[in-house]
Amino acid sequence: MTIQLITFDLDGTMVDTAAEIAEAANRTLAEIGLPRRPLGDVTKLIGHGTRELMKGLLKQAKQAGESLVDTLDVEAVMHCFERHYNDTTGTDSQLYPGCLEGLERLRTAGVRLACVTNKEVRFAHKVLEVTGLAPFFQIVLGGDSLAEKKPHPLVIEYCLEALNVDKSHTAHVGDSSIDVETAQRAGVAAWAVPYGYNGGQPIEDSHPDGVFTDIARIADHVLNLRMAA
Repeated sequence: MTIQLITFDLDGTMVDTAAEIAEAANRTLAEIGLPRRPLGDVTKLIGHGTRELMKGLLKQAKQAGESLVDTLDVEAVMHCFERHYNDTTGTDSQLYPGCLEGLERLRTAGVRLACVTNKEVRFAHKVLEVTGLAPFFQIVLGGDSLAEKKPHPLVIEYCLEALNVDKSHTAHVGDSSIDVETAQRAGVAAWAVPYGYNGGQPIEDSHPDGVFTDIARIADHVLNLRMAA
C-alpha cells in the first residue's frame, strides 16, 4: 500500500494546545462565577469540540455541588468562551517533537496533506499560522466546516473527493478514539500517536492500525512503503 494522502488531527497530534484551551475555559468559568478547573480535567475533555468541552466542565461543576450551573444559558457560556479563546488561541501552541520534520519529508515526497479537527476552523487556522504549519495543508476542516464532524466519515470523504485520492491510498492520523473511529468509518488506515489527550486513556485501547512514536516515524513508514512498492 502506497500512501498518497494523510489527514491529520490538530490538537494532541501535531500541536499541544491544552494549556491555552484550559486558560480560555478557566477564564470563562471565572467570569460566570464558577471555580477554575485543573489543567488535567480540561485536557481530558479535549477532542469533541469546544461546546462539548464546556458542557463537560459545567457537568463537573454541577457534580461538585455548584448549583449556579442550573441557571446558566449554554449559548451565553459559549459566547463567553469564544471571546476568551480568541484571546488565548496561539499563545501557547507547542509543536510536538518530530511534527515539523515529518510534515516536511511527507510534503517533499509528494504526499498530499489535510488537517481535520473538531476545533472551530477559524481557531484551527490561527494555530496553524502561529506554529508555521499552515503551508503544509491543502485542506483545513474544522468542526464547523461541514454538516458533520469527527467521528462522522464525511470529513475524510470530503478530503478524498476534493483531492481525488482513493481511500485505499489514504491514512488518518490522530491521538484519540475519535480519530480511530473516524478513519475506520471512512475506510482509510487508522494511524495514531501515543502522546496526545484521548481522555487520559491509552490510544492502543482503540485498536488503531498502527501507533507511531511521532510524525517523523510516520514519514519513515510512508517512505519505506514507497520503496517496497
